[in-house]
Amino acid sequence: MLSPAAPLPAPLDARASGLMLLLCLTWGLQQISLKAVADAASPMLMVAVRSGIALLLLAVLMRHRGERLVRAHWAPGAVAGGLFALEYVFVSLALQLTQASHVVVFLYAAPLFAALGLHWRLPAERLGRRQWAGIALAFGGVAIAFLNGDTAPGAGLWGDLLALLAALCWGATTITIRCTRLAQAPATETLQYQLIGAFALLLPVALLSGQWAFDATSPRVWAHLGFQALVVSFASFLAWCWLLRRYLASRLGVFSFLTPLLGVLLGAWLLDEQLEPAFMAGSTAVLAGIVLVSLRDGPRARLRTRVSAAPARAAWRASRR
Repeated sequence: MLSPAAPLPAPLDARASGLMLLLCLTWGLQQISLKAVADAASPMLMVAVRSGIALLLLAVLMRHRGERLVRAHWAPGAVAGGLFALEYVFVSLALQLTQASHVVVFLYAAPLFAALGLHWRLPAERLGRRQWAGIALAFGGVAIAFLNGDTAPGAGLWGDLLALLAALCWGATTITIRCTRLAQAPATETLQYQLIGAFALLLPVALLSGQWAFDATSPRVWAHLGFQALVVSFASFLAWCWLLRRYLASRLGVFSFLTPLLGVLLGAWLLDEQLEPAFMAGSTAVLAGIVLVSLRDGPRARLRTRVSAAPARAAWRASRR
């Protein structure tokens, strides 16, 4: 159900841009962390366990703030939680069939799905020609950086398809958050639904699919689990939900194109992976695309957005009387 009464989201400012860069760095490290301990802990099980730990931390935070743990937005919350869990099911399966670089490329096509869906659902998320050009340039840069390089020889088509399905789930999760009453919910509530979905669904799937490896005697596994639970699932996802409620999701989404590029840079630094010339060319295109999409709209464009959003807001207020 569309919820036009939510505050009109703002273009990116310096605070949002800086926080998104930090989130991209964290999410890039997430992939390296999961890969680093994959021989001792199944990625799917790691995601399930980290979600359970982050859920407990979130419950403590909500109780400290005096927020109710059970709220009225359970229907869209269940959808968001299910999509969030399904995304990681596809990611885990894709990593078994194709190379990690291909998974990253197709996973971060998610902002394209989100921007396209939000373009048709929310007047405030309408994309202009500059934004369309920026999205095309950014995604083209990611494709050049990874698909034209030699980073993933022999990648499987089915693995690529699963990664693309994961991106579709991520994009659908963003649309669900922005186009339902979750747009008015606190970020803690939105994250709560996603963590519940990931923990409740991924745990049995990991067991049934045989992805149950976890070396509890390894300090390395516990260190990476701490990073995954405290930094990734708790802090970064909470910040992401907060940003989605206040800023244009299509602009935020394009920033996430930086994540696979930062992941490759971190891989070259931490895992001694080689950088291909295609990556350098692609990264330049991605940064240029982000600049195009992130530039503030002119006064006329902002006026058109407010005018187009006004009827929807008025109708919602009338329905609430």
